[in-house]
Amino acid sequence: MSEALNRTKLYDWHVAHGGRMVPFAGWEMPVQYPTGPIEEHHLTRRSAGLFDIDHMGQIAVTGPDAVAYLNRLVTWEVSLIGPNEAHYALMCYENGGVVDDVFIYNLPERWFVVVNADNLAKDFQWMQDHAAGYDVTVTDLSPETYMMALQGPQAIPLLQTLTEANLAELPRFNAVETTVSRIPTLIGRTGYTGEDGVELFFPAERAVELWEALLAVGPAAGIDVGPIGLAARDSLRFEPGFALYGHEINAEITPLEARLGWACKFESDFIGRAALLAQKEAGLTKKLISFELTDKGVPRQGYPLTTPAGQEIGTVVTGLYAPTVDKYCGNAFVESDYAVVGTALNLLIRGKPKAAVVSQRPFYTPAYRK
Repeated sequence: MSEALNRTKLYDWHVAHGGRMVPFAGWEMPVQYPTGPIEEHHLTRRSAGLFDIDHMGQIAVTGPDAVAYLNRLVTWEVSLIGPNEAHYALMCYENGGVVDDVFIYNLPERWFVVVNADNLAKDFQWMQDHAAGYDVTVTDLSPETYMMALQGPQAIPLLQTLTEANLAELPRFNAVETTVSRIPTLIGRTGYTGEDGVELFFPAERAVELWEALLAVGPAAGIDVGPIGLAARDSLRFEPGFALYGHEINAEITPLEARLGWACKFESDFIGRAALLAQKEAGLTKKLISFELTDKGVPRQGYPLTTPAGQEIGTVVTGLYAPTVDKYCGNAFVESDYAVVGTALNLLIRGKPKAAVVSQRPFYTPAYRK
């Protein structure tokens, strides 16, 4: 008998508003709403999209040894993260494989770590297991903390109508503790879409109240905003080249193979450092690429990639339709010799070859990087 799926506090709202609920990482989440994932994708790119992401986990680290502990635990040098700043990092196994990718916030009196939904129990245990010898306390804040994201070029103007914090002065990858619609909220100018926007953390019992306030204030401010499901969240994160655990990264894939070496500070003695340095010295045998189909077809995770002559050289890890560029495309790991932009490939769809080509990454450049 399968285990019961978790539900966020917005489950009833999603169902009442036509959300199609599907299992995801142990949760029952909306994959799309009646407008459909393509329109949800475009809405976020042109205006603002609201995401229920309470399936994500939040862990606090406190104590005198918090910096030393986190420097050992993650690939980034956390002492470089200034007050109220946030940074992306990975936790690795000794062999260099990825435990999870995380976002770390340096907040007053605590470090705040955001982890992936399906990995929360594993991550929390990993963090506890490696706390020995450090004067730290590791606390799972997920049950009492709710997480939403408001993303898109109009996200900041929309949110500004509900908070006294001056969001124009909040830099990218910074955070402020304030109120939103009179609800105590941590606002992080972070996100997973390639657009400007925020991620919000606040008391879980206020979830419906804040969700409805954000949706209601849009029309009043002349801003188009709507709820966004998992399908659009996936295409939005794919286009700017963001990794998803279980696809571009997992226990068998290293940050170097996944093109995440930029998130590794080798001056820091983090778990997995020796293995990654050895891999770097030896050279990579496989690399992450992006590709696009030049034949008709829909790529899916697990489909093989071959040379035009039929030699199998890799496997698709993400495959989808990318609405912004109007292409069927994906990510794959291939033998390093074939990880060159312009290389011709075949994607095997139910055994039938479909022509594809290695593409320049990313398909969409975030506005804040232009």
